Amino acid sequence: MDLNAVRTVVAVADAGQFREAAADLSITQQAVSKRIAALERELGVQLFTRSARGARLTIDGQAFLPHARELLRVEERATASVRPGRRALRVDVIGRRLAPAGLLRAFHRAYPKTELDVVTLFDADAAVAAVRAGTIDASFRAVTMPGRQLPDGIVAARVFDEPLQLLTGPAHEFAAARAVTPDQLAGLRIWMPGIIAGTEWAAYYAELADAFGLTIDTIGPNFGTEPLLDAVADSATLATIVGEDTRLAWPVGHDLRRIALHHPTPVYPHSLIWHEDNPHPALTELRTHLASLRPGRHGVETWVPRWAQ
Repeated sequence: MDLNAVRTVVAVADAGQFREAAADLSITQQAVSKRIAALERELGVQLFTRSARGARLTIDGQAFLPHARELLRVEERATASVRPGRRALRVDVIGRRLAPAGLLRAFHRAYPKTELDVVTLFDADAAVAAVRAGTIDASFRAVTMPGRQLPDGIVAARVFDEPLQLLTGPAHEFAAARAVTPDQLAGLRIWMPGIIAGTEWAAYYAELADAFGLTIDTIGPNFGTEPLLDAVADSATLATIVGEDTRLAWPVGHDLRRIALHHPTPVYPHSLIWHEDNPHPALTELRTHLASLRPGRHGVETWVPRWAQ
């Protein structure tokens, strides 16, 4: 169905005259007549009757009009969904259970009228390419590798340092501890099958392991979060590492323990990446909001990789 013809029907119905509708649409009166006639042929009904007093909807025209208006509203929503500056702010959060998703939820609570389109891209290079192309407005990532040059126009700002925790089952030697030091993890069986070579989190945990003499087992298969939690809950020796703000849920019988890491506290450095020329007004709101949320960890000794310092 020709949406220009549908738009013309609505214009004529609102104006009550073909001439005024033509002026509103910036087309000729003849073009209005042709569009209406073509749509009437397609539908097999007459939509208007014309008289010296103007154009009036027929019974079929009255039935068609509310659907015509809805078609135009759908068209507008479809166009706005992909038009920079008018569409929803599109942000990559890597995973919906991870800290960046929580940061974005907090932003939405602070700015409830701002429309958001939340996406999850796996690869950092793909996320940077999407920011550069304008298909997403921003991405939460750890910006790795000393001296790495982001593409021209791409900006990154560190917005949140997330403390890490040890996750164990109830029979683990540290299950009753309120906190442990990273040095105490040396020699433990730490299983993290979700670490994929070449990712920013692989770079982070490789340097963490090197700094504290840890052995992190990444051998799979990786069946996801729930099987990992099952394995940790059933073991007296197996543990894993999670972010403090990672959202996890497990059966009551698992009795898993989240144990703080102190002296120092390893933190995962989340950065927001965006294009400096991005015109979306909500991007400025997001950046301002994140800047207001980043308090210093005064009195707390923290550790980050060399490339984040």
